[in-house]
Amino acid sequence: MTNTSDTRPAEGTAQAPRRSPLQRLMRLLPLIAPVLLWTVPCSVLLYTGQHWPLPVTLAGTVLFAAGLVGMPVAMMRGHGRRQQDGAAIVGDTLLGTSWVLFTWSVLLGVLLRLALTVAGVGGSQDRARIVTWAVLGVTAVLLVWGYAEARRVPRVRRIDVPLPRLGAGLDGLRVVLITDTHYGPLDRARWSARVCETVNSLEADLVCHTGDIADGTAERRRAQAAPLGTVRAAHGRVYVTGNHEYYSEAQGWVDLMDELGWEPLRNRHVLLERGGDTLVVAGVDDVTAESSGLPGHRAHLAGALSGADPDLPVLLLAHQPKFVDRAAADGIDLQLSGHTHGGQIWPFHHLVRIDQPVVAGLSRHGTRTLLYTSRGTGFWGPPFRVFAPSEITLLVLRSPDGPTSP
Repeated sequence: MTNTSDTRPAEGTAQAPRRSPLQRLMRLLPLIAPVLLWTVPCSVLLYTGQHWPLPVTLAGTVLFAAGLVGMPVAMMRGHGRRQQDGAAIVGDTLLGTSWVLFTWSVLLGVLLRLALTVAGVGGSQDRARIVTWAVLGVTAVLLVWGYAEARRVPRVRRIDVPLPRLGAGLDGLRVVLITDTHYGPLDRARWSARVCETVNSLEADLVCHTGDIADGTAERRRAQAAPLGTVRAAHGRVYVTGNHEYYSEAQGWVDLMDELGWEPLRNRHVLLERGGDTLVVAGVDDVTAESSGLPGHRAHLAGALSGADPDLPVLLLAHQPKFVDRAAADGIDLQLSGHTHGGQIWPFHHLVRIDQPVVAGLSRHGTRTLLYTSRGTGFWGPPFRVFAPSEITLLVLRSPDGPTSP
């Protein structure tokens, strides 16, 4: 793979991006979310006609109150300035638990109670208690399963991607995508090594990491990220920053990935040549980079494509799917992204959709541009994945002039 772009992130200023509806909502969430996540299940499980014995009601209320107070405290100590991993684990686990409990308290508290009433099952108290046990049972099952899903080595998802401008010499090019590994408070060094072993088994021509490597600085998470240095690819390994790098000294992550043998594509490109044909592999900083205040960090597509032959097909790495609007305007052939986690814990994908055009999978934008959005390789925060499985993606690029391959 030939490095033809010495263009570093262009200096200069640009208008700060307007806050999206989701970003505005996120500013209020720390205030309203804990209250809703804990008081709604408390009400549904204890105070909607169950008439539990007083000790049960009191114990349950105290437990929910402890969650309401303890979760934000643990989150602040774990993800604030102190960066205490133990507190982060507690806070993240409580967050995931409360979200699942809240979701199914609402759904079963309405739908199951209605179904039981229509079916004439028992009296009001009986139906209320059935709902309580159903919510607790479903929540327990989903949390155990979701934890196992989050901690497992992701399944490989293979997809053929037709690119009309791809030369015949590049037909069948194997591109492996990993993203959102989110090495963090839970030590996942062994998991990281197994992920890299799986990637190596795919015999990739190109391996891409589209950001959000970790939560924490490169120095702090180095042991978990170190296996990335063992990844093999015939034509190179490339990386772009995600938004979480900018919470944790992004330049340190860029330097570490460079040290591990990956090519950081900070608003620049390289050329991948095979069989007499060429593919431009470009990358941009995350769209949040400019607001980080780090000199030279911003998403700059023109800089990434500077000097590239406009007649060549372009594979673009951009952490967030919403960058596809700019990619489509510039006629990019294929953009690879992560960021969304597929929602991670159902039904959070509905909130993700407010901020992003796509939650997961292959989609078309404009007349030429394809976007592939990965559900992510790891998990952020709560160690659960519910109806949003992680993935390692094998994209096989197809040329209209190439032979049909199995």
